[in-house]
Amino acid sequence: MTDTHATGPTGGARPADARLADFERYRRTVFGIAYRMLGSVADAEDLVQDTWLRWSGVTGPVASPGGFLARTVTNLALNKLDSAAVRRESYVGPWLPEPLVTEPDATDGVERAETVSVALLVVLESLSPLERAVFVLKEAFGFSYQEIAEALDRTEAACRQVGSRARAHVRARRPRYDAPPELRRRATDEFLAACVGGDLNRMLELLAPDVVSWTDGGGVIRAALRPVVGAEKVARFVLGVLHQLGEGAGARPVLVNGEPGVLVTVDGTVDSVSVFEFAEQPDGGVRISGIRGVRNPHKLGHLAHLSSPPGDGTDRSDRA
Repeated sequence: MTDTHATGPTGGARPADARLADFERYRRTVFGIAYRMLGSVADAEDLVQDTWLRWSGVTGPVASPGGFLARTVTNLALNKLDSAAVRRESYVGPWLPEPLVTEPDATDGVERAETVSVALLVVLESLSPLERAVFVLKEAFGFSYQEIAEALDRTEAACRQVGSRARAHVRARRPRYDAPPELRRRATDEFLAACVGGDLNRMLELLAPDVVSWTDGGGVIRAALRPVVGAEKVARFVLGVLHQLGEGAGARPVLVNGEPGVLVTVDGTVDSVSVFEFAEQPDGGVRISGIRGVRNPHKLGHLAHLSSPPGDGTDRSDRA
């Protein structure tokens, strides 16, 4: 977490405009760390503001603005996780992270999908806060163990041990097959078309026999409280939900945390966001092996701009 942008020519504190420039340079990293740690867009944005307040209040020279900001937001996130853990214990139904959504033509989301995918964030939720912090800083942002040790006030050896344990846990629980982007996109588009057309047989062809569907309603909106398992049950469940939404519903392909997904709106309001996992088939194709859908309106408020058709001039830039 070292750089050479902290002090002026004489080594004194940088002026306010230079500090703002430093913060803007690292804002995306600050948000990315907070979001991966918390799985919440709203909480991550709050921590960005808190980090800025800490940074703007610094009066002396800082050897490494990037290191300071990463250390600050990581420790703020660790503190936030204490209260988040209490909320999760009483959460109604499956918990899923708040989705980051962009249009399919976004140019900067897919390359980071591996470190911010919904499936990975669900796995990170099962790590201890310290394991999560080490994993995020090392695997998603490439900080060295020495830098991580300085940020977390731990020894480098301890951080290496925590990182090794976290990687093993993630490797054991994350999806084992990473389908090529073009196959994921094609399968997602075909499944969306089958759903909209009410084509049950085609849906069954696209779903793996042991597919699992998780729906996060948070007890706020009607949703399955337990995972739905099996191709026919999942297909009928999806068709049932679409039928209940009525004629005001619309669906379109989007990128969800950098991966192909579907956004559903009802009468101009975002109703749900879903993303898919895939299983490889003997013929080289793919079938959908998992569906994770967020319907909790408290997790979709930041997507209000996407209720309008794409191409309306609204900024939809990815932040992670």
